[in-house]
Amino acid sequence: MQTTIRIIGIDPGLRRTGWGIIETLGNSLRFVASGTVTSDGEMDLASRLCQLHDGLADVVHSFQPHEAAVEQTFVNKDATATLKLGQARGIAMLVPARAGLRVAEYAPNAVKKAVIGVGHGEKQQIHMMLKVLMPKAEFKGNDAADALAIAICHAHNRQAITSRLAALAG
Repeated sequence: MQTTIRIIGIDPGLRRTGWGIIETLGNSLRFVASGTVTSDGEMDLASRLCQLHDGLADVVHSFQPHEAAVEQTFVNKDATATLKLGQARGIAMLVPARAGLRVAEYAPNAVKKAVIGVGHGEKQQIHMMLKVLMPKAEFKGNDAADALAIAICHAHNRQAITSRLAALAG
């Protein structure tokens, strides 16, 4: 017997961290909610990370997902920006982990491939496919759309991950 699984996808960023919640039952997907947690660019880094933490914690508490997926970061030419993004990504992984969720990670190309069929594509293609896959999906901006795409990627890959974990445990 199948059960509905609620997944939160998180697109980490220091200014804007996107989040998207979907439910999956077998092969069907259902949009639940999406949004963006922002930090105040005028504040110091520690305070901004606290804002991201508290905002994501509120989302996880409100929607009670069963599993989480976070996009892996890419390396920028700017080492300082890469480090700050990595810290925001740490918050994006910490919040669901502290809530007791297993956190999966996906490369940006894997996310695009799961949603649009190829590993390279434009943001507009992702937006269009989100509407095809989940006609009732609502998202404002690229961050929330990317987070929904990450959740969809996890929905497509979670069966294989669950099977591998069961094989390792058994």
